Amino acid sequence: MIVWISFFVIVIIILALDLGVFNKTPHIISTKEATKWTIIWVTLSFLFSGVIYWIYANEYIANPDGLKPLAASIKFITGYLIELSLSVDNIFVIAIIFSSFKIPQKYQHRVLFWGILGAIVFRGLMIFFGVLLIHKFFWATYLFGFFLIFTAMKMLFSNGEEQFEPKKSFVYKGLKRLVPISNHIDKEHFFVKRRHITAATPLFVALVVIEVMDVVFAIDSVPAILAITSDPFLVFSSNIFAILGLRSMYFFLANMLEKFSYLEFSLIAILSFVGLKMLLHEFIEIPEWASLVFIAFSLLAGIVVSLRMSKQKPAEEN
Repeated sequence: MIVWISFFVIVIIILALDLGVFNKTPHIISTKEATKWTIIWVTLSFLFSGVIYWIYANEYIANPDGLKPLAASIKFITGYLIELSLSVDNIFVIAIIFSSFKIPQKYQHRVLFWGILGAIVFRGLMIFFGVLLIHKFFWATYLFGFFLIFTAMKMLFSNGEEQFEPKKSFVYKGLKRLVPISNHIDKEHFFVKRRHITAATPLFVALVVIEVMDVVFAIDSVPAILAITSDPFLVFSSNIFAILGLRSMYFFLANMLEKFSYLEFSLIAILSFVGLKMLLHEFIEIPEWASLVFIAFSLLAGIVVSLRMSKQKPAEEN
């Protein structure tokens, strides 16, 4: 319990420093600043794998799967990379939402910050029930496996023409019925008062839509990481580190999304792999290092191919 409490305290301190110190004044996040913070978050995440080793080596936390310290560290890194790779689709949707509601760049960080708080709560609940299902019902593993394979095939055979339209979503329509919505942005405020009526600003609307979409994406990502481990602390901590780094990654990739179009095939490969791993876990035992190598290679291959193809396009156009 001490480890869980300490982890939550650290996350709260990080978020307090983020909003209260580093981003106290709303400003446009430059590519240089986003790159710096992306490197910091990735570095901290990999360093935390060392903390994981120390925690499990000294038995400071419950270890329901009987994991050895090195195995626990590898599972954490593997889960983190899965969450990081699956966050790419989330970044595309966030960009569409901000564009649709015309959210100024200097206020986007604030929206994402509060979105993270909600994401931590919802991810925590989904992880809790997901782990509970796997431990209580053996068929839940197969159910998650089939679902991940289905998701991968759906991504593979989709024509790519369907695009998410925030203002036509059920979330926006439902919110519009509950509260008045203003088209006016009043600095970083989520609500504005006009003629004795309190209305939600586009910032709040964008926040709600992003929050709901994160839950939708978590339906894929949570089962994916459960294929690697059902240890609650490893699943939750890897999720949180990926979520905390999502904001800086968004600002880092926001202006380069088209360059990483081939990353979708990496996601298909990763989802297919973890889905098959869940379905065949009784027949084939895949070493932890093999899972880590496959996921890391798939992610790296998608990045390299995307960058090479993006360089070739201008050359072909000329």
